[in-house]
Amino acid sequence: MTANPFRLDGTVALVTGAATGIGAAIAEALASAGADVACHGNQRAPDATAERVRGLDKRALSLRGDLGKKETGRALVEATVEGLGRIDVVVNNAGTIRRAPAAEYGEEDWATVIEVNLSSVFRVCQAAGQHMLAQGRGKIVNVASLLSFQGGITVPAYAASKGGVAQLTKALANEWAARGVNVNAVAPGYVRTENTLALQQNETRNRQILERIPAGRWGEPSDIAGAVVFLSSKASDYVNGHVLVVDGGWMGR
Repeated sequence: MTANPFRLDGTVALVTGAATGIGAAIAEALASAGADVACHGNQRAPDATAERVRGLDKRALSLRGDLGKKETGRALVEATVEGLGRIDVVVNNAGTIRRAPAAEYGEEDWATVIEVNLSSVFRVCQAAGQHMLAQGRGKIVNVASLLSFQGGITVPAYAASKGGVAQLTKALANEWAARGVNVNAVAPGYVRTENTLALQQNETRNRQILERIPAGRWGEPSDIAGAVVFLSSKASDYVNGHVLVVDGGWMGR
């Protein structure tokens, strides 16, 4: 082990969905630990995140691409290697959600959620994994969800996709752990972001959520970022195929 096994000096990371929220916090945390970071945005360019990474004296790329398109995942990996010289860490954070009762759920919504949340994760893992396997080391961290374990309500595609992310994480770990590539996931609980704003502002739902969380508060993006730094560093070299729940105790209630 290095003197500080949590440091990421000399490594290059790719973070998808890094324009705002959890992804932006992860990108900054990785840079603070010493990594150069390729920041990806799906709907908007992650220019501000990339600037904050550079403000930490680390190199950064600002990449844009629709993960609903099959070619985007590999293109992001290749752009990272071309622009920053290598790829050592991948964080598959980007995702989308569409809400509707299951009996009325649209085929297009189903296809979009599965494509962005699950199929693109496999494609990024596959493309990055090829580089990592060739160099004999690498860290992949997928962002799962509490709905990797629970079914949720009116989000059948999201629940299915996040359940798939957890199982994909284990499947890749089974194949790649002995070859130096760690594949793990984090499963965030209720985190204060733009995506959860409606829940935060709903007095009844906000109260119900807080009553179940033993920590007594919503998570912050930085709470997730710390777990990702751990899973991206040498400190987690013997952690494989694990889904690390970061939820303030929600799942234990």
